[in-house]
Amino acid sequence: MNKILMWSVTAALAGFLFGFDVVVISGADKKLQALWQSSDAFHGAVVMGMALWGTVIGAIFGGIPTNTFGRKKTLLAIGVLYALSAIGTALSNDPYIFAFFRFMGGLGVGASTIAAPAYISEIAPAKDRGRLVSLYQFNIVLGILVAFLSNYLLSGIGDNDWRWMLGVQAIPASIYTLCVLIIPESPRWLVSKGRINEAKNVVKIVNPDQDSDLLISQMEDDHAEAPKENIFMKKYRFPLMLAFLVAFFNQMSGINAFLYYAPRIFGEAGLGEKTALLSSIGIGIVNMVFTLVGVNLIDKVGRKTLMFIGSIGYIISLGLVSMAFYFHWSGLAIPIFLFLFIASHAIGQGTVIWVFISEIFPNHLRASGQAFGSSTHWVLAAVIPSLIPTLFSTIGAGTVFLIFTIAMVFQLLFVIFMMPETKGVSLEKLSKTLTKE
Repeated sequence: MNKILMWSVTAALAGFLFGFDVVVISGADKKLQALWQSSDAFHGAVVMGMALWGTVIGAIFGGIPTNTFGRKKTLLAIGVLYALSAIGTALSNDPYIFAFFRFMGGLGVGASTIAAPAYISEIAPAKDRGRLVSLYQFNIVLGILVAFLSNYLLSGIGDNDWRWMLGVQAIPASIYTLCVLIIPESPRWLVSKGRINEAKNVVKIVNPDQDSDLLISQMEDDHAEAPKENIFMKKYRFPLMLAFLVAFFNQMSGINAFLYYAPRIFGEAGLGEKTALLSSIGIGIVNMVFTLVGVNLIDKVGRKTLMFIGSIGYIISLGLVSMAFYFHWSGLAIPIFLFLFIASHAIGQGTVIWVFISEIFPNHLRASGQAFGSSTHWVLAAVIPSLIPTLFSTIGAGTVFLIFTIAMVFQLLFVIFMMPETKGVSLEKLSKTLTKE
């Protein structure tokens, strides 16, 4: 188990770099706009937004290298992309070159949401799979916190402090890349490429108490249909729908809209700048604590129970936020409701999404299924936040949060009536259960 934990933590560190990469730009935001005298539109779409579009492209096409070259080589490439992005942005003297290197980092983020959960789910024993795959989400949250802290510590060290903020990511990226060199390839991917002896060596470490020949033969049976299949076939309609709905509801909670516009939301609620900043730090801490709770519970109570708890929390917290805007409640009411919202997200969708999507597709289609679920998530993560300023000024914040609340009522119905429990079931057995012949 110690080796499996070490390999899982190594792959999950891609999540740390993801969290760090997404947030680190916030520290350089205003300085870069002033430095390059960019218009709001150019600054938002090119300087700030290019990484997000890199993420969408990485998520859509990340399944190709994950399937073709393997999980390990893809994870290595992700580390290299992060390191080059950090060094390139830190040395940029031009907004277009800067945007190019941010796009490169975005490709790493998008691909990591496919390769890392797929890799961990394929080496983890069924009883520990949820906990180990959710380490990826925990690392995203940790990366976000460390980026905020790093930006705070490096702020004000000189006119070029933004270069240090962005460049410092090259250190964890390089350490991660070196660590990936020593992990083995996924046994299920090796089987898919006919490298049975190599697969057997890994399986003996992963499942020392089970018959490795039997496990390998189950993997071979699961892979037998591989050359003729894709995720859009009728028999895979159910797992495809599950992946789409989990990713769709994840973003329809408003999580990314809220994270991107927290100060604006607090401002709309009548809070001063200092209170808003304090509330943002509180969000990071609440997110971290409840993600840890989710990671510890996911293999004990199951994915479905966590999603149920999270859905109830979403409905209560988003409903209260909506009412606070409609009825003009002031003071700390909105930050408190939003802390409840973040806790609900962290323990439910935050912990479950990458685990669940990595479990519901057969071995030979896992990377393609991950790519579909991941790109659904990232396209919505790009579209919804971009609509928020317009929606706030037209229909109002209260109505926006009411729409999110209604969406979460539908998520609750999805969890109760449609979502299967995947806790403690082998990937091969899940594949047979969820496939409709």
